[in-house]
Amino acid sequence: MEIIRNMVRCGQRHLHTIVSRKIIKPSSPTPSRLKTYNLSLFDQLAPDAYMPMVIFYPNSKLHANSHVKMMDMKNSLSRTLTQYYPFAGRLAKTTPSFVDCNDEGVEFLEAHNDNLLSDFLNNTQYEDLDQLFPNGLVWQQLRSCSFEKDRASPLAIQVNQFACGGIAVAVSLSHKIADGSSLCNFFNDWAIMTRLSSREEHNGHGSPINPYFISFKNTNLNYQGIPTSKSQDGAVTRSFVFPNSRLNDLKLKVIKMTTQSEQPITNPTRMEVLNWLLYKCAIKAARKNNLGSFKPTRFALATEIRNKMTEPLPKTTIGNIVCLPAFSTDNPNQTTPSNFISQLKNLKMEVQGFQNIQDAIERLQHTSDLPTIVKSEQRKVGYYLSSSLCWYPLHGIDFGWGKPIKVVPSAVTPMCNRFVFVDARNGDGIEVFVSLGKQDMEIFQTDPELLAFC
Repeated sequence: MEIIRNMVRCGQRHLHTIVSRKIIKPSSPTPSRLKTYNLSLFDQLAPDAYMPMVIFYPNSKLHANSHVKMMDMKNSLSRTLTQYYPFAGRLAKTTPSFVDCNDEGVEFLEAHNDNLLSDFLNNTQYEDLDQLFPNGLVWQQLRSCSFEKDRASPLAIQVNQFACGGIAVAVSLSHKIADGSSLCNFFNDWAIMTRLSSREEHNGHGSPINPYFISFKNTNLNYQGIPTSKSQDGAVTRSFVFPNSRLNDLKLKVIKMTTQSEQPITNPTRMEVLNWLLYKCAIKAARKNNLGSFKPTRFALATEIRNKMTEPLPKTTIGNIVCLPAFSTDNPNQTTPSNFISQLKNLKMEVQGFQNIQDAIERLQHTSDLPTIVKSEQRKVGYYLSSSLCWYPLHGIDFGWGKPIKVVPSAVTPMCNRFVFVDARNGDGIEVFVSLGKQDMEIFQTDPELLAFC
């Protein structure tokens, strides 16, 4: 057995131990016509990083023992990979432009934590969750994958069992072949296959899952990906829950504040007002740590475009089907709700004009020297990136053990200045995972204006 973490909490020593490693391959070989999966320009521009997501489940009495549960998960993963065939392939660690869909499989790790799940969740900070992920692949680069010298596996999985019988299922997926929507779809499809396997409901006639992969022309940008910003003093993540009643209060506040302005906001969405509040409070914290000096920043909104094109793509489309429209904030006066929300609405309009995915890629191709522009701009100003998974029922992902008690999306990150939105577990409001530099977070999490709506 391989001990990967020896922890001391509340005066007691706790062990997190890797008990098994196995390669899971697709249950059926990938057809020769699908052996090469070309990455789109959106994929090649995506960050060179493994996106993490971990879902926690309480103890379930539906299985006689944990061995049966693990076998169900491995067998169903094998069948799932037949549909998600690029995930079981290999790609270059440096400037990849395609995936070799060779069915070599994904690493599946089993781990045991001698803590109770409830104690673990109550006493562990988000930035300490890397122990739950396979080989520590939490926003790590492709070269961190240890399979081979020059090639990397796009996907790795670790299932963590706690002393009480609770489970944490952690997935690390390369951003080079998928976005957050794709990760959610994979997680749910794997859960569906496991649920059917455990109940022996799948009769073999067709597949209950249908991921959609687009065939792209081979194009090589020779670019590692959009760089990710990291804080010099390290990033910490904290979550904040905003109930619907408080969000309604925030909407009313914004409407009142903008009534006399040149750009009154009469019908703001809860996402608009919440992004404004978070951005304003984050900038305020950064400014206070900078002795009152304001540094220009940019706000970027990760926007899924699958359903925003004239010819929409299926929701199950896998890949980076997302745009990152952004606007600048050059002085504190531009953080008013009127200015911020107006610009946010304009960002949303920018991604409404695509005819189809080919049109979106062609426009991207005509952008002059985009990688160089991105690099130079990120050196000049700081970025705050907001993304949302509120549209996806993460709390309904069921492997056959019931619904999860906690979902932690890609907010588990060493990167700073990120807001990740998910629906609150009880359906009442929004939970936001905020990642900031340590010093900024100390101020941000005690901001009275922010806490008034939590």
